[in-house]
This record gives sequence, structure tokens and C-alpha cells, in this order.
Amino acid sequence: MLTLASKLKRDDGVKGSRAASAPSDSSRRVSIRDRLLVKEVAELEANLPCTCKVNFPDPNKLHYFQLTVSPDESYYQGGKFLFEVEVPEAYNMVPPKVKCLTRIWHPNITETGEICLSLLREHSIDGTGWAPTRTLKDVVWGLNSLFTDLLNFDDPLNIEAAEHHLRDKEEYRSKVEDYIKRYAR
Repeated sequence: MLTLASKLKRDDGVKGSRAASAPSDSSRRVSIRDRLLVKEVAELEANLPCTCKVNFPDPNKLHYFQLTVSPDESYYQGGKFLFEVEVPEAYNMVPPKVKCLTRIWHPNITETGEICLSLLREHSIDGTGWAPTRTLKDVVWGLNSLFTDLLNFDDPLNIEAAEHHLRDKEEYRSKVEDYIKRYAR
């Protein structure tokens, strides 16, 4: 992450002194998205929930990272759930793309990794969707909350999981624990 921040500082220092030749790696324009991400990643790392860890496979690409959520309460306690977060070039006008890479039995996450979280919706009727004022910190806290206070059985994406919970809470708990043992360790 320091590499991109250093690049931004270098770019600011060479703005007026660029030659007419082809730009080198160190003098390429840095996108608005990347400038925002330098600030947002620093804020995120300073305010990360204790149940979350962030990993940047390439520190020069702040627009792609992995998030591990390890809930310390609820049905999902003891599991480690990996999410992939990709921040599109049009960020912050559009939300990041998020996918759950860990197979899970959850009313708001499908077994294939699709996620139902209102702040990840580009267009929302109720006003809770994405807005340019939202940040990566909001996304991470929202994903973390899907395992506690935002766990929503009334408006599910995975209808089968929600109906299972409605039918038999103990059997639901047992299936969640089985998924954790098989996929989320």
C-alpha cells in the first residue's frame, strides 16, 4: 500500500516536469479511484472490526482485496468466511463488486457467493443503497454485520435457507455448523 501512496506523491512532484516522451511507469496518471482508495484503505485499516482481516495480494492494486470475516457470535461463530472485493474504475459513483468465496448456508448469501446487502445495490428504492458518500469501511462493516444484526430472514436472497430457519431453527443451526466444518475453517 505504501508503494501506491509513494507513487502518488512522486506523480504530484513531476506534474510540471513531464517530457513529451511516452510516460514511464512512475509518471502515469493515477485514477481518481486510486487516489480515493489510498485514503479509504488507511481509514479502513484504522477502523477494522476485530472480527475482520484485510489482505491485499498486490499492494499496488488497492482496487482488489480479500476480506476474512470470523464472527465471534451468532450461528456463524467459529467460521472464517472469505470475501473478494473489486473496486471498479467508476468508484465511488458505483459500489464495489463483492463475492463470498466460502460456501455458506445463509439467508443473505447464496451458496455461489452472491450477496444481498443494500449498500452494495447501485439503485435502491428505499434510499439505503450505494451513494458516493459511502466508503470501503461501510462495505466491510456491512459484510461483518451480515453475521449479526443484519442477518435478515425476512428479505432473503437464499430463500431455501430462510425457509429452513423458519421451519426448524435447530436443524438450521446444525446445517450451518456442518457448512462451517466443511468449508469455513
